[in-house]
Amino acid sequence: MPTSAHDLPLQPLLHDGVCTFKAPFQAWSRHDGNMTRPADGVFVGDTRIISARELRVADRHPEHLDSAIVGGSQAVFSGAVRYLDTSGADPRVVVRTRRSVSESGFRERITIHNGLAEALETELCVNLHVSLDTMSAIKAGNSPTDDPGITLAGGASCEVSGAGITAKITAEGAEAEHSGGEVSFVWKVKVPAHSSLTSEWEIVLVDSELPVGPAGITANLSFRPQVADARAIRWLEQAEPDLENLLMTVRAEPELPFFAAGAPWFFTLFGRDSLWAARLVLPATWRVAATTLAVLAKFQGTRNNPDTAEQPGKIMHELRFEDFNIPGEGVRLPPLYYGTIDATPLWISTLFDAHKAGMPLSDVEALLPNLRRALDWIVNDADSDGDTFLEYIDESGHGLANQGWKDSGDSIQWNSGDLAEGPIALCEVQAYAYEALLKGASLLEKFDGDGEAYRARAEEIKANFHAQFWVEDEVGPYPAIALDKSKRPVDSLTSNIGHLLGTGILTHEEEGIVAERLIGEDMNSGFGLRTLSTTAGGYWPLSYHGGSVWTHDTAIAIVGLMRAGFEHHAKTLIDSLLRAAEAFEYRLPELFSGDGSLSHPLPYPASCRPQAWAAASAIAVADCLARIEAAEN
Repeated sequence: MPTSAHDLPLQPLLHDGVCTFKAPFQAWSRHDGNMTRPADGVFVGDTRIISARELRVADRHPEHLDSAIVGGSQAVFSGAVRYLDTSGADPRVVVRTRRSVSESGFRERITIHNGLAEALETELCVNLHVSLDTMSAIKAGNSPTDDPGITLAGGASCEVSGAGITAKITAEGAEAEHSGGEVSFVWKVKVPAHSSLTSEWEIVLVDSELPVGPAGITANLSFRPQVADARAIRWLEQAEPDLENLLMTVRAEPELPFFAAGAPWFFTLFGRDSLWAARLVLPATWRVAATTLAVLAKFQGTRNNPDTAEQPGKIMHELRFEDFNIPGEGVRLPPLYYGTIDATPLWISTLFDAHKAGMPLSDVEALLPNLRRALDWIVNDADSDGDTFLEYIDESGHGLANQGWKDSGDSIQWNSGDLAEGPIALCEVQAYAYEALLKGASLLEKFDGDGEAYRARAEEIKANFHAQFWVEDEVGPYPAIALDKSKRPVDSLTSNIGHLLGTGILTHEEEGIVAERLIGEDMNSGFGLRTLSTTAGGYWPLSYHGGSVWTHDTAIAIVGLMRAGFEHHAKTLIDSLLRAAEAFEYRLPELFSGDGSLSHPLPYPASCRPQAWAAASAIAVADCLARIEAAEN
């Protein structure tokens, strides 16, 4: 009998978890501090070291009282131990765990506070399941590794090695027990009356062969524009430390930090994501953009390889320790994968924008060879059929079917809900290419180069876009999301059109049409911009790319509206996004439900939170709001 979809493992949910992180380490748990859910554990890069953690006092679980995140890299969990208490109503024995995640490891300080009039003798126990699970296996819902191979190092410590890392787990003053992947640390404690006693355990990374590592520096983000709306400042205050903690490097280039795309699934270098995050924070700093551009240039494609989607001049998509598999979809992404159609033009425009924001001329000049190769990729390899448009199709048979920012398999739909067939030419990618060709030409000309051919190609793309991408419904015209394999415009109304604004590919009149469509009731959920209109046949508010709201997507539309001169429309979407920020306690997730009928936004349960371009959106949106308020006063 064939296996039904109900029998297959499910991707773990994240929305009700507590995340503490400092790249390359991250930890996920329940609100009581215990790690029991499928995605819980302690991770370094793409490897989970601990898949379960349980705290017991006198062989019982404390009763959860509170959890608090402190700056992203720390959390404090408090619980009552009433079963060791007096018979009164007041909790006199409390256990408090301070969890700290650093760029080199993980630590818990567990303190028993005794408010009784006599000393308290008890036993404190931390039970762990040590594993070496890959991120793709966890994301697929597979069970943790049973026995990763643990070596007791003597005393209360053990060592685990494999999957590119060696880590040492130590608990000073404890007795250690080990069986298979299970490790228990037990402290026999005596807490004086009206006093406290602390026990500690930690994980330290001894050695790593992972491609990513700690940044070792800070981004120095401290952006406080003059805005009257306190919600924007609250969002900034949460987003900035999150971005600092997402900062990491490639081990081969330790001086070139970038923002990891997001926790937990994408805790590594991503071309598109890392570039957009760096570009969105340009009002605060150009430095992360400069180092992100430089590290991506190190991986720029040099040859044609259908298996990895590499092409000469192309900017990579993602970097992993090993293959990343997506079960059920037949997807296997190699460790260095180039399957992205938009990272290369985004790299060019980010270079121009970073220079405009303050990136030194010498740093720009060092990247000129990469710039020329990227421009040539747009003109040559990206246009597979000679129609000037950039299009994609997976040639490997195991890569991503869709290679724009909406890269899920069902993201490119007709208004009927049917899927479009590739090769696919996305609307926003043509806008990115148009903008990149003009900005790249300007940079070349600044250094006495010739940019005329690239300017001419940009104008060809613009003319062809105007002729082929516009469709119409009962409300009026709008740009289609894409052209399909037959060069037919795929007629669903999507948030992708917000990415066209300010790039120059539209006339001012056309930008006005797009601006009006974006704030319509079918697109503006009241909490941000829906990825797909509610009038589309495939709309569903909890669809990954077919009706949900993505924080960065709305922010890009806001920035575009400001560039195009539509401040009122931008303010409408800013208000929507700030409502969502307030509801999510100012740590906006990667995406959430597009259902606007509720009083608060519904979480998308597998969404990354924190996530780089969602956090970076706080800076871009605050900058836009400050300019709107300044113009009004």
